[in-house]
Amino acid sequence: MSASDAESIRKQTRAYIVVFVTLMVMTILTVAVSYFHMPVGLAILVALVIASFKGSLVAAVFMHLSHERKLIYWVLLLTVIFFVVLMAIPSLSQWDQRMLR
Repeated sequence: MSASDAESIRKQTRAYIVVFVTLMVMTILTVAVSYFHMPVGLAILVALVIASFKGSLVAAVFMHLSHERKLIYWVLLLTVIFFVVLMAIPSLSQWDQRMLR
């Protein structure tokens, strides 16, 4: 089956429409969640979870990462680990200073 096969094009178009509708629903969910009275930390966590889901969906479908090799996923996982470590360093520094007082 070639990439220009009519059934392949219909399948890809259907996937794009499903992703578009999902992104619209997630955007509406993000706005709806913003009206809930939650603590700031929880609100940020919920917003980041929704944004991560939306970003993953865009990367998987529109950037065609869902068809990539396993090495790509390991590189992305390593990037996430480094990001978490870099974000945790200031928190650990603050925690260490509080413990020394």
